[in-house]
Amino acid sequence: QVQLVESGGGLVQAGGSLTLSCAASARTFGTIYAMGWFRQAPGKEREFVAALTWSGGRTYYADYADSVKGRFTISGDNAKRTVNLQMNSLKPEDTAVYYCVADPQRLSRGATTWSYWGQGTQVAVSS
Repeated sequence: QVQLVESGGGLVQAGGSLTLSCAASARTFGTIYAMGWFRQAPGKEREFVAALTWSGGRTYYADYADSVKGRFTISGDNAKRTVNLQMNSLKPEDTAVYYCVADPQRLSRGATTWSYWGQGTQVAVSS
């Protein structure tokens, strides 16, 4: 079982920046193939934000939702089992609860395919 703990959420003005962090702790030995972020705004479905996979300890592949491409950057450390989301040029529509996700086998834009979820951290962007 993998436990994910997020940090870094908060309130920021439009155009500002925030960095979210997530650390995974494994109670049993296991490989994490991919980590990423989803978000859910009030009254809306949970949506994919960004995710990455590793190879040889370095980021091998990163995927972004079109709505955040060019503004958000995902990075991580496979050995430390951490992933960060640098969010720049934030917009009010980025307001949501952001969830860290991890999976031992796959990276997907589908929420139901991820095995492990954090509790979420709130991001609020004021106009």
